[in-house]
Amino acid sequence: MDQEQILARITAMVDDERRLRDALTSGQIDSETEQERLGQLERELDQCWDLLRQRRAKSEFGENPDEARVRPSSQVEDYQS
Repeated sequence: MDQEQILARITAMVDDERRLRDALTSGQIDSETEQERLGQLERELDQCWDLLRQRRAKSEFGENPDEARVRPSSQVEDYQS
């Protein structure tokens, strides 16, 4: 995935997050379902942000950004901002 594709994916996931919250508010889904789906989205978002940061760092230091790889969610979830 290139930078534009990653950003598009992030935007789509943020939109999904809003739809989930709206679905809970309107009673279309229950809180448990919302939390389960939000948890998955958050893990995927963490991975996308990590991949984007990897690509940018590689570019900045003259490396090939296409060598950046998606890391397991268990690894990127523990990062501190």
